Amino acid sequence: MRTFSPVISLRNVHTNASEVRFVDPQHNRGDVDLLHQIGYKQELRRHYSTIQVFGIAFSIMGLVPSIASVLTSGLNAGPAGLVWGWLIASSLIFCTGLSMSFMGSAIPTSGGLYYYANYYCPDSIRVGLSYLIGCSNSLGLTGAICSITYGFAVEVLSAVSLSKDNNFEQTNPKTYGVFAAAIILNVVIACLTTKHAAKFQTVSICVNVFLILLFIIAVPVGFSKHNTFNSRGFIFGKWENRRDWPMGWSALMSWNPALWTIGSFDSCIHCSEEALNAQRSIPVGILGSIAACGFLGWFIVIVCAACIKDGDTARVLASETGSPMAQIIYDALGKKWAVAFMSLICVGQYLMAISLMIALSRQIWSFARDDGLPVVYKWVKYVDPKIKVPIRATMFAGCCALVMGCLCIIPGSAGSGALFSLAIASNLLAWGTPVLLIVLPYGRKKFIPGPFYFGKTISTAINVITVSFIIFVITMSMFPESTHVDKDSMNYTCAINGGVWMLSVIYYYTWAWRSYTGPKSNLDGTESDEEEEEASVKNVDELLEEKKL
Repeated sequence: MRTFSPVISLRNVHTNASEVRFVDPQHNRGDVDLLHQIGYKQELRRHYSTIQVFGIAFSIMGLVPSIASVLTSGLNAGPAGLVWGWLIASSLIFCTGLSMSFMGSAIPTSGGLYYYANYYCPDSIRVGLSYLIGCSNSLGLTGAICSITYGFAVEVLSAVSLSKDNNFEQTNPKTYGVFAAAIILNVVIACLTTKHAAKFQTVSICVNVFLILLFIIAVPVGFSKHNTFNSRGFIFGKWENRRDWPMGWSALMSWNPALWTIGSFDSCIHCSEEALNAQRSIPVGILGSIAACGFLGWFIVIVCAACIKDGDTARVLASETGSPMAQIIYDALGKKWAVAFMSLICVGQYLMAISLMIALSRQIWSFARDDGLPVVYKWVKYVDPKIKVPIRATMFAGCCALVMGCLCIIPGSAGSGALFSLAIASNLLAWGTPVLLIVLPYGRKKFIPGPFYFGKTISTAINVITVSFIIFVITMSMFPESTHVDKDSMNYTCAINGGVWMLSVIYYYTWAWRSYTGPKSNLDGTESDEEEEEASVKNVDELLEEKKL
């Protein structure tokens, strides 16, 4: 039998996270033990191996489907803007992933970002700031799943349009219909037991790798049979400003494909209470997914630039299919293969949405566990002790997505564009705030590194780069695509994000402070060494059994 050195007084089971006394995370005795040190009991089942934790983030990023959804934004600065924008942005995103890995390795909990904001912040503002970050992270992940599913709906209709020789009208109500059906099915799949949900990550990895290899090989081969590849000068040096902003700013806005695609890697942290060896699997999941997507994604955008027929970027952007990626594939492979390829991309996009729904439900569940959700937190935080899946939180997440998705019904591209920018801005605020707190003196003193750390000097330098990058990108994400702003070209991110951030703060200080006092321990003294040992052995045995199968 194991013995424990408790670090939380069970006489006060509602201890705030700021009062929890941590031992060195590098010397914990296991995942369950460390979670108890953080202040929570093990309510979910640990089934995710390191490769499956990587799969959560990698499948959410879904390279080919994601790039297909936002290729227009990159090409608006020309092929060079797309290619160099991807390379620069992905390098800076990797710095952000390093900062997130430092925190995830030190304190692996599903609450993650709002927990860190509470723990590393001075007492005077820590609870209010924690509440803001919890709301922002939930909003950002909801916006992400909406935009991913919206992209799925557009790609489905694009495939239909291709199959009917563009004799098909794509309307916003039709798009929302496909979107709503996909969200409902997402909820059903995400409510499966964690054991089966974990298997989806392995399937998703295989599908995404297959799509990447197929695109990199098949599209150039097909294109070369009837066309000549664009020159290196065109791919790496052809700048075209199709925005009415100055060329420099337009080039910076073409970072968006990478910013959108290589995102939601905080999902690894949100699923940390279901991960085996969480302190090491979280950094591997975050950094492995960013590195893989950054490297492979660069080759994909190079292939896109090389296979623009006759170097006519305007023609691709104005494609009747509604998708520049669909037009590039059509020019290279013809109608039948293009329809088949777009169908595969739709499958990949849908798997992205499933993985993100799982991550979103865990974020919402953990926020409700700490009494953070308005009114419904008591209902949402319940977890059935038999299946150990936050079904109510998943249903609540689906309802929020259906409501937010109504933005895509707005005429023009303003509403759908807001979904993409909304995900970027809200998640970046949630990522950047804890990193900033660790850079500042108070948080730096409280930070105890986990197994993944580069030392004080190098890690602090990385965190400073991360904070500077995030501040810049949040600002950029608020800008509209055009200097001539009307109801169709308006970027509603500033209104939606700003409104939600302001309402979150107002709501906290007027009402939520009564229930939300920051992350609180839910240990009740019933957790025994035998139960912990049994749970740990069971999880390892099940993982070994899965590997044999």
